[in-house]
Amino acid sequence: MYDFPDVRGHFGPYGGVFVSETLMYALTELKETYAKYQHDPEFLAEFHSELKHFVGRPSPVYHAKRWSEMLGGAQIYLKREDLNHTGAHKINNVIGQAMLAKRMGKKRIIAETGAGQHGVATATICARMGLECIVYQGSVDVARQAQNVYRMKLLGATVVPVESGTKTLKDALNEAMRDWVTNVESTFYIIGTVAGPHPYPMMVRDFQSVIGEECKVQMPEMIGRQPDYVMACVGGGSNAMGIFYPYIDVPNVKLVGVEAAGHGLNTKEHSAALVAGTPGVLHGNRTYLLQDENGQIAETHSVSAGMDYPGVGPEHAWLKDSKRAEYVAVTDDEALKAFHDCCQIEGIIPALESSHAIAYACKLAPTLPKDKSILINLSGRGDKDMHTVAQESGLKF
Repeated sequence: MYDFPDVRGHFGPYGGVFVSETLMYALTELKETYAKYQHDPEFLAEFHSELKHFVGRPSPVYHAKRWSEMLGGAQIYLKREDLNHTGAHKINNVIGQAMLAKRMGKKRIIAETGAGQHGVATATICARMGLECIVYQGSVDVARQAQNVYRMKLLGATVVPVESGTKTLKDALNEAMRDWVTNVESTFYIIGTVAGPHPYPMMVRDFQSVIGEECKVQMPEMIGRQPDYVMACVGGGSNAMGIFYPYIDVPNVKLVGVEAAGHGLNTKEHSAALVAGTPGVLHGNRTYLLQDENGQIAETHSVSAGMDYPGVGPEHAWLKDSKRAEYVAVTDDEALKAFHDCCQIEGIIPALESSHAIAYACKLAPTLPKDKSILINLSGRGDKDMHTVAQESGLKF
């Protein structure tokens, strides 16, 4: 029976709490509040009501039949998180954390964002619940995700461009942590991925596990059994943990996480922490990181803003070491090809993050018999990536 994390927030040697004393009270308060409401019928009823009536869950599973036929191997199925309100999986987790914030009397919400989807989801829920919202985003990501920046502002959020470091997701998270330390009494920090100090990796996973729980019902209805493979892109890893977690104890279902190989694993321009990293401590937890021999965090690259991060959630680190999940990486070029193919073959515009998982599935499917099935978490839609794709394709937008 899979039973992680332990009471101190560890997944084997990973996870834990590595933060300043200033934040210990806030984390203890959050841990106690979550423990109080985690199984509370009233809290869960409200959570699932919001998912149904505001988000539009359950999201469907779609058989990419034409593409499967063209590939000539395993059948490809897509879990359509792109159809959620706000266009991605992020809102599942944000609703849960915002509900906790209200119960804790916190009226100021901060968040970090890379691709902007977590920022949009946070701004959306803050508007819905009447909460102040401040979103930190690296200035590089502000430029390449202009549409989502405008959406956040429309929803009433203050977007703070971060100019330090590589000006991407890592640096946005750094600034959000600094804000939290300064305003710990009034502020609730909604972390968007399964990283950070305990209880965040567990809490975000739990809220996102609605994805996999729905799939466990939907796949037998569609094909009479569970899939042979469950696949998802991995940046920080929340969409992947959301679909993986309910399947961890299901035998014969292979879990595959797909990281960003960027310009290639033989270069320094990638974001594949699990495939090419080593254990270390970042942003309050121990996990696999991209770092040099002195423990300095390496610069990363991905065509996808949401995967441009030097670490990964600690539960993924444990799943890798325990061999319950396999982790691979695909390049920018492979992800861009999968993006275009998905658009033109299935009429679905996927997020560049999700395109990494699709790309690997398209390599794997032809090697498998036609009666095998691959379920991919299509974690978000690609509207936000139009400028990036146009630029990478040499087109004018």
